[in-house]
Amino acid sequence: MAQLFSCTLDAQDGHSRALTYVTAHGDFHTPMFMPVGTSATVKGLTVPELKEAGAQVVLANTYHLSQRPGIEAIEQAGGIHGFCGYDGPMLTDSGGYQVFSLADTRTVDADGVSFKSIYDGTRIRWSPEDNMAIQEALGADIVMQLDQCVPYPSSRELVESSTDLSIEWARRSLAAHKRKDQTLFAIVQGGMELDLRVKSIESLQNIERESVNGGGRAFGGFAIGGYSVGEEHDVMFETLGTVARLLPEDRPRYLMGVGNPTTLVRAVREGVDMFDCVLPTRTGRMGTAFSHQGRRSLKNAKYARDFGPLDPMCRCYTCANHSRAYLRHLIKQGEMLGGILLSLHNIYFLAHLMEQAREAILAGEYEAFYRQWMSSDAAKDY
Repeated sequence: MAQLFSCTLDAQDGHSRALTYVTAHGDFHTPMFMPVGTSATVKGLTVPELKEAGAQVVLANTYHLSQRPGIEAIEQAGGIHGFCGYDGPMLTDSGGYQVFSLADTRTVDADGVSFKSIYDGTRIRWSPEDNMAIQEALGADIVMQLDQCVPYPSSRELVESSTDLSIEWARRSLAAHKRKDQTLFAIVQGGMELDLRVKSIESLQNIERESVNGGGRAFGGFAIGGYSVGEEHDVMFETLGTVARLLPEDRPRYLMGVGNPTTLVRAVREGVDMFDCVLPTRTGRMGTAFSHQGRRSLKNAKYARDFGPLDPMCRCYTCANHSRAYLRHLIKQGEMLGGILLSLHNIYFLAHLMEQAREAILAGEYEAFYRQWMSSDAAKDY
């Protein structure tokens, strides 16, 4: 039996990688896209539908779950897996992004962050240790350190101070995290400043080295935060590849908050393994679908008598069973089934795109896959 949280490099083609990662709730394979289930649900989709769509890992949000229904209820249910009925690998983010988006109600100091609940106005205090305790109680397979994420653009002074704070909180998170059937991912910050990104990576590796030498634990993987916060995608790619390839080769590299199909294809080429975003479900609920022909807004009148499949190249349930005309009808009528069917399709689209990327890497043909995608109609529309 493979060791828990072991990472195997199945193939590498250029900088792109195919990994197998072992968790207590099963293995997952990269490159992969992870759907976001903020409140312990991927909106509108059942667990069988998620699995059929190709989801391998599902995310949940520490901030929201700590407020509603509360940690005690989830612990009594046997943890997050028992609570939501998902038996595959799960990941909880720290909730730091949500906290730091509450700019008007939160204060930050070296020891932690204080903020006001969006649910009832309660004043809450989190240190990195508090955050680790909450995520250990939730019981996901992968947990994230508490960090500080700043918007783009921000002053270099703010980016540097947030990077330093995130480094120190990584140290404290690693020291506080004890649960053996769970692993902790560190988060690289530094905005668009490459030297600060390098500083963050080197500091995280030093923290890990000191921990291991002292009999403590290593990080189970490394996330890249602080991108997709308002910058153009080309701005992100000015530094992303260098950042990804400076990270350890023997663990996953996770680009947080990215769900644009073309961005995924480009980032895999730069050495990124894992992605997550609310984009496929949020845009699905708004009536927009990914496709191999480009982005489709089903609100458009041209689909009113279009009885072809949503995407002729897709094999998901939605495309196999429903026409564009029917989907437009559902969206225009405000029927919740419309958002459900488009969300299901969009998740399948991204999961399958990453499956194809993995197959190309295993075959040593990722560059051809990349060039084919980048020259397609779809790539021009994302």
